[in-house]
Amino acid sequence: MKGFSNRFKDFPDYIIGITKEIWEERGIATLHEYYSKDIVVRSPGSVVIGNQSVIGATMATLAEFPDRTLLGEDVIWSGTPEEGMLSSHRIITMATHLNDGMYGKATSKQLRYRIMADCHAINNQINDEWLIRDQGAIVAQMGWEPKQYAADLIEREGGPEHCVQPMTPAIDQPGPYKGRGNDNEWGQKYADILTRIMGADMAVVPAEYDRAVQTEYPGGVTGHSHGSVDQFWMGLRASFPSATFSVDHQIGRDDPMMPPRAAIRWSLHGKHEGWGSFGTPTGKDVYVMGICHAEFGPWGLRREYAIYDEAMIWKQILLQTG
Repeated sequence: MKGFSNRFKDFPDYIIGITKEIWEERGIATLHEYYSKDIVVRSPGSVVIGNQSVIGATMATLAEFPDRTLLGEDVIWSGTPEEGMLSSHRIITMATHLNDGMYGKATSKQLRYRIMADCHAINNQINDEWLIRDQGAIVAQMGWEPKQYAADLIEREGGPEHCVQPMTPAIDQPGPYKGRGNDNEWGQKYADILTRIMGADMAVVPAEYDRAVQTEYPGGVTGHSHGSVDQFWMGLRASFPSATFSVDHQIGRDDPMMPPRAAIRWSLHGKHEGWGSFGTPTGKDVYVMGICHAEFGPWGLRREYAIYDEAMIWKQILLQTG
């Protein structure tokens, strides 16, 4: 890979390798090398600029979860080393809540949850990132409801006037990556499926999903078959029925020893004005950032991984309703 260290055999090896080096091998200082000085990191809970902020957040997380392990399940990517590459990295995290921190008093709970991160890299360095943790799964394993956790976090951060503001287009910052992915047929197919679902065409589920599909959804919820798919997407769309759905990034891949697969980063922006996954309608403005991975087989879409941050959706609602 031109511009990258020759100790990495390919781009997925680079992404998985530096993740392990930073977190598990305690190579936190390598973030000065691997992350650009002015990197923009967007997560549903905040927009952070600069590798120094990333280093501070990394150390705070490791102080709270000292045994944190990150297992790379897949890297779905696009681009070239010369022009820059975008990785959509799906991770299973295991950690024990051993010390006080962002999640409150230590609980000694053993956690398992997913993260998805879209990272743009060029010349051996990441300079733009979109990151989503399944905080619904994290807090549920600690005994919280996502709404309850969001309310408590607002209070601990100093109240509505002083707390960290969740990510919305109003506070987003431009980064160097302007790409939209690639035009591979599997990315296009999955984008079409999601667009149809968000257009209320739920008949696409039995038409395009394998009847034995396995689903992995927010809150650490594993499901099977069409009912799982229908319930998840219906619940989300029903909460925000008139919100604007946007496919923000789209990748499709055909790789040796792997099924055809796709990674889609999407957003939903509009009013919480329907009965669905987020309870009583409030009429408040909400921005949902999501990432999905899909694997296809001979009978349709056979595995779907979707992630958004339930707690930060509730934080947005609570900040507007008190």
